[in-house]
Amino acid sequence: MKKQLLVLLTAVLLSLGVHAQVKASETNVLVLIYSQGGGTYKMAKAIAEGIQEYPNTKATIKRVPSINSKEKLSAEVEKLAVATIDELANYDGIAFGSPVHFANISADMNHFFSQSIPFWTSRTLEGKPTTVFMSAGSGAGKEAAILSFWNILASHGMVIVPTGIMGTATLDKSVAQGNTPFGATSLTGSPGTRPSESELGVAKEQGKALARVASGLKNVPTTKSIKTTSTETKSIDVNKTLKDNKIVIPEAPKPVGNYVPYTISNHKVYINQVALKEGKIVNPGKVGANVTEEQAKEATYQTMLNVIAVLKEACGGDLNKVKQCVQLTGYFNTTPEYTQHAGLMNSASNLTALVFGENGKHARATIGAVSLPINSVVEIQAIFEIE
Repeated sequence: MKKQLLVLLTAVLLSLGVHAQVKASETNVLVLIYSQGGGTYKMAKAIAEGIQEYPNTKATIKRVPSINSKEKLSAEVEKLAVATIDELANYDGIAFGSPVHFANISADMNHFFSQSIPFWTSRTLEGKPTTVFMSAGSGAGKEAAILSFWNILASHGMVIVPTGIMGTATLDKSVAQGNTPFGATSLTGSPGTRPSESELGVAKEQGKALARVASGLKNVPTTKSIKTTSTETKSIDVNKTLKDNKIVIPEAPKPVGNYVPYTISNHKVYINQVALKEGKIVNPGKVGANVTEEQAKEATYQTMLNVIAVLKEACGGDLNKVKQCVQLTGYFNTTPEYTQHAGLMNSASNLTALVFGENGKHARATIGAVSLPINSVVEIQAIFEIE
């Protein structure tokens, strides 16, 4: 029973890394609105529904701050989280919604974007997919309002996703509809329930279209990032760094089961290695029992060398193709009371930063385990981005 429990705990711990990879691949889309009476919010919910119908995509609805703090908002809108300009960079795509005010966007949305000049100069939003939807009382000026919003987004270099004729085949033509080829709109002042089912249907299709583009572009480097990467690649010669620091990359360990040493998906390389050297485990056992911290650090260093050896194979023998170490996760075989896992993992992090320079800086996690395969004191899971 005890042995079965140990195996189960180890499996759970190792699955955390896999779960993190799955979450990392999720496309995150923001639906950002200004709404007072709730008409634009209803359209936003349809946009979000369409976004989330696209596989592995998450939609988040937020609102911009109101200029007038005393302004009365509908109960539903009041509950929405308020966005900051800085968080726009964190999403893979953004849908913007606003009521039509004098053939333009609302003053509140315009004021929000007045804070985006640092994003414009740094090209932060460049290449990010976006779309616009609106609500209007009479519908007057709705197309002009969307196009005026496009001016702002185009200035940021964002990729604009229009609606074209999507959803028109199923429109209820017996009542007035607010839709345009530029984006979904709602005629909130027209008779009947608004937004209408047809207006919501187009909004849903618009959200799905944005999600499709965001998912396709999220791993494509922008012009800005391509130029930066090119400059960094020229300034860093990994082979020279290895030679200057007398670092010898070993032969990559061969799989001992029905698996491969690495996989590549969307320019990301996924690798797992233990402290194997010349066919034997370096300092096997458990930290806090029969393995000292110095021995564990030695094993961690060897494990990271193995990771780099496998990475070299994934790069076709040229480590200069490494663009970024995205994340390292270290699993350590320790006694329950041991807490200094981070110090042990520094051996791997320091080696990575030494070999790859700025491209070696990474996110990191360290986890204690009750046991590890073949009694290794450490196992490292690594994610790298390559050209």
